[in-house]
Amino acid sequence: MRIDRRTFMAGGAGAIGAALAAQGGRLPAAVAEEEPRRNGHRESNPIAVSTYSFARWHDGGMPSLEACIDYAGEWGFDAVELLEAQFQNPDEAFFQGLKRRALANGLSLCAMSTHQSFMRPDPEERQEYVERATRSIERAYTMGIPIIRVNTGRWGTSGSFNELMENQGIEPPIEGYTDEDAFEWVIACFEELLPVAERCGVVLGLENHWGLARTSEGVVRLVEALDSPWFKVVADTGNFLEDQYAQFEELLPHTLHVHAKTYYGGGVWYELDIDYDRIAAKLRERDYIGYVSLEFEGRDDPAEAIPRSLDMLREAFRYERSA
Repeated sequence: MRIDRRTFMAGGAGAIGAALAAQGGRLPAAVAEEEPRRNGHRESNPIAVSTYSFARWHDGGMPSLEACIDYAGEWGFDAVELLEAQFQNPDEAFFQGLKRRALANGLSLCAMSTHQSFMRPDPEERQEYVERATRSIERAYTMGIPIIRVNTGRWGTSGSFNELMENQGIEPPIEGYTDEDAFEWVIACFEELLPVAERCGVVLGLENHWGLARTSEGVVRLVEALDSPWFKVVADTGNFLEDQYAQFEELLPHTLHVHAKTYYGGGVWYELDIDYDRIAAKLRERDYIGYVSLEFEGRDDPAEAIPRSLDMLREAFRYERSA
């Protein structure tokens, strides 16, 4: 039995229902063949660029977010990820202008990276971060952004971020508290945010990003404790400083977004040798067809290193290379 376009338009859902009944509940072959295949005709995962990549611009400043979007379109990215800390203007017109500018450049706004610190003994301080995260979720909703990067925060007992990096992201708890205390706080905060995320249709993507999420074990523990389709993982290729591939792979069953680090010119804090063919193969094994978002963290001129990174990622994430 074949359902042509005229029949569908005339009968709508009834025609489809009748066809399914006639076929024992299965789509007729002609209809099934017209369904989009999982990868369709894409050549690779869609490649995005985080505006974080522009932070060390060649003239010592950073382009406006509008300019970052223009560059991303000019260089051939598929999407842009916005770093919330770089928002220059709180006006609603500013945010909607970014959305319009992305559209004019043929780009999606695929994600937004936010910052929280729920590893705080003071309940009022944790609540302030919950309220801040609520505003971030609602902001993403108004801009049509489907996922935000979230963090657990960290203890903050390191003297500086440089010291934290020297200690490979490890820092002691605040005196009188333990990581187990922090897991309780973090889970409770995210539980409060989940109804907001579901209402807005915005996924909370926990990144392996220091604090309780420094290891894959910590990330998976939180994801499984919250057990929600609105709480998943942003897997960062550059934030595991030991057993990087094994830990990255442990995140993949829960991953909905990927950050890809590059370090052309040498890393600012550290530099990892990342085999992106290997990363791509692991993602393909998990049927991951989502965004791969560049976070350039090297010392080269971003105007040269970002397009160079795009070329490398396009090649590594071509579907036929890792099928």
